[in-house]
Amino acid sequence: MPLHLTEIERVKTISKEDFYNNYVRKQKPLVIEELTKDWPAYEKWNLNFIKDIAGEKTVPLYDDRPVSHEDGFNQAHAEMKLKDYIDLLQTKPTNYRIFLYNLMKKVPVLQNDFKWPDLGLRLIKQLPMLFFGGENSKVFIHYDIDYSNILHFHFHGEKRCILFHPDQTPYLYKVPHALISREDIDFDNPDFEKWPALKQAKGLVADLKHGEMLYMPEGYWHYMKYVTPGFSMSLRALPRKISNLSKATYNVFIMRHFDNLMRRLKGQAWIDYKNEQAVVRTHKKLNLPTKVK
Repeated sequence: MPLHLTEIERVKTISKEDFYNNYVRKQKPLVIEELTKDWPAYEKWNLNFIKDIAGEKTVPLYDDRPVSHEDGFNQAHAEMKLKDYIDLLQTKPTNYRIFLYNLMKKVPVLQNDFKWPDLGLRLIKQLPMLFFGGENSKVFIHYDIDYSNILHFHFHGEKRCILFHPDQTPYLYKVPHALISREDIDFDNPDFEKWPALKQAKGLVADLKHGEMLYMPEGYWHYMKYVTPGFSMSLRALPRKISNLSKATYNVFIMRHFDNLMRRLKGQAWIDYKNEQAVVRTHKKLNLPTKVK
């Protein structure tokens, strides 16, 4: 039995007023299919273009290994020249991804290829971050540390995005003192005997194609899978809700540092404890058997 997922609403275009009133204010995800049609990036941006313009840059790479106490916050697992990485993407499936990479700082000419959308959000005017992935590579389900409203643009190929509203958190086996779920849950094909709370989770799904934009409201869980090799770009706006701004402040200035301290003090035992508590707390809250399998 698959996850309970509903298709995210789609429009080709939308007015600033309609988007803000019906999606931002209501914190409702949306796919806008043609928002980038007038961007130079729409015609230009593909993997070969990026390889030609930025291939000599050395980039950090991440894979899907579980979190280890030895890893620093967002610490890369490897590095490679971008041209070699793109060759790898186009040759065979790989788990290596590029995550939160500021390529536009390294290659400023790319800044001419996109436009800041006027959709009623106060976008943070810092250079956008880029994300790359190979066929079937996955991004662990998580929500963002800063509770931003996110405009997520995809280029080259197709990417599957599964979202969960913050009110679905009780069913997702959230790891305490972290922004992730249990990393051994396969959200493509979940084992409901092992993870029975997931039966109650109600999510949303969209398959993004080249040039399409997904609006992810603040605090939404998101799981990403690259159906084909490709890359994405995110623009961000600070949370509108005071409560979410407070949570973001806590995450950045307290939770993250506490977690790093505990990793240094207790090592892998801290990671194992948190993973166990993700099950114990979830099942206890839902009156499910609390035994950790």
